[in-house]
Amino acid sequence: MKFVLSSKIFKATVTEANLEYKGSITIDSDLCNEAGLWLGEKVLVVSNTSGARLETYVIFGKAGSGVVCMNGASAHLIKKGEEVIIMGFALSDKPIEPKIIFLDKNNKILKTK
Repeated sequence: MKFVLSSKIFKATVTEANLEYKGSITIDSDLCNEAGLWLGEKVLVVSNTSGARLETYVIFGKAGSGVVCMNGASAHLIKKGEEVIIMGFALSDKPIEPKIIFLDKNNKILKTK
């Protein structure tokens, strides 16, 4: 068994950074559903802007809002306006085809793979 990429949101723009929240990343539920990310799923978040990398878990945000909010301590590492890649992984005994969505600067889906 290996951990393999199962979901990716490519080039999302962070719309908020909320230090007062208890933790996690809030993502528009439509984007999560399209990418195959689950509520509470562990994700790796990588900033193309700063190079910061962190692991957290998904909280669904309002559908259609385009929200991508870094919550709690992660807001110190990744700030509003940064471009990020959000990746989910699965434990599998065979290769899998990941669901990937590509976003524009307003977090609208440009294409899916």
